Amino acid sequence: MAVTDETGHDAQQASPTGATPPIRPPADGAAPGPGMPRWLPRAMVLALALVAVFQLGSWAFHQLIGLLINILIAFFLALAIEPAVSRLAAYGMRRGLATFLVFLGLLIVSAGFITLLGSMLAGQIIKMIEDFPDYLDSVINWVNTHFHTDLRRVDIQEGLLHSDWLRKYVQNSATGVLDVSTQVLGGLFQLLTIGLFSFYFAADGPRLRRALCSVLPPARQAEVLRAWEIAVDKTGGYIYSRGLMALVSGVAHYILLQALGIPYAPVLAVWVGLVSQFIPTIGTYLAGALPMLIAFTVDPWYALWVLIFVVVYQQFENYMLQPKLTAKTVDIHPAVAFGSVIAGTALLGAVGALISIPAVATLQAFLGAYVKRYAVTDDPRVHGHRTARESGGPGLVTRVRRLWEGRTGVEESPAADSAGTSDSVGTGDSAATTSATTTDSGTADSRPTDSDPQDSGEGPSGSS
Repeated sequence: MAVTDETGHDAQQASPTGATPPIRPPADGAAPGPGMPRWLPRAMVLALALVAVFQLGSWAFHQLIGLLINILIAFFLALAIEPAVSRLAAYGMRRGLATFLVFLGLLIVSAGFITLLGSMLAGQIIKMIEDFPDYLDSVINWVNTHFHTDLRRVDIQEGLLHSDWLRKYVQNSATGVLDVSTQVLGGLFQLLTIGLFSFYFAADGPRLRRALCSVLPPARQAEVLRAWEIAVDKTGGYIYSRGLMALVSGVAHYILLQALGIPYAPVLAVWVGLVSQFIPTIGTYLAGALPMLIAFTVDPWYALWVLIFVVVYQQFENYMLQPKLTAKTVDIHPAVAFGSVIAGTALLGAVGALISIPAVATLQAFLGAYVKRYAVTDDPRVHGHRTARESGGPGLVTRVRRLWEGRTGVEESPAADSAGTSDSVGTGDSAATTSATTTDSGTADSRPTDSDPQDSGEGPSGSS
């Protein structure tokens, strides 16, 4: 019978000297082996939780990207109207009422402009429809005259009415009415969302800043307030520059339209100025399409002149007017402004192109306070001038000019040149002789001799 200890397990027998005691298997019959680290299950659970949180956050971000873009637009719009609201509030008006009055003024101006433009456009479209047979007859007569054909308006109208292309176009238009209505409703809801958020941001601006600063230490609070003030200044400067360019564009296009005798020239000029400046990317094409359409109703050649003027003025504005105004009002380099517009368009589309310049200007002005600047050394290379070592001596033109001047001098006074040569040679010989004499005398004076002490001793005795 085996001897057991107090716990009921078999007592290990004493092993012989030098022998390793046998390893007993576990009581539950499990196979022997290394155990799993205790941290590994928790690490796996934590990793899976992080992946799940990342996937959930990515899904939520993609679902809310539209709302976030609307909030971003509303924030910059609130920054743009912040100076006007603050000025009205400084006269003792409540901030909410001041914001409401500013929005009401913008709404009245926008509604009046859209109403006037819509009535004008509707009248022109009706006129184009009424005059379309006359335009068609003139085109048919021109084609018959130059190409010797026998076309008739009745045949063309019947061909269009019975064509498969027109029937398919009508069917597609009928099925696309629902999509167009949905897009219009979505656009109105988006405008309402932007308006509400911008109203809250502008009316509760001080409260929003106070709530943001309440969770930050005093040093960070000063930085946040300074960044907010810079953003207001830069956004206001951007809106000011856009308004100034819209004014210049409107005046230029008004002069052209008035000179051509196109009707509704003031309204069309205002349309071109506002749409081309405040609708990025496609604003220029939308702005130029309407004047061309109205000009076509007067004379087709007028539409061509309007197209040429729009293209030329757009190049002038892009390369001459906009860089200078943007650099002065927003205080950023024209190349930086152009690159920021491209980057904003790539990231957020038309919205990014619209807000990229004030955003970059704000960031540049804010980070400029943390960049330490030093005095620039007074080096010619700073001003774009090359040093003598880098330039490699005089240029080709300089060397040719010097060679020509030297040859002209030789041809004019050969005697003077020969005299000058003899004088220089004589002077050189005399100088060489003088130098040799001086060298010999100096060598004789400095060379020690054995008779010097005796001579110095005999001199006084002989003299005496």
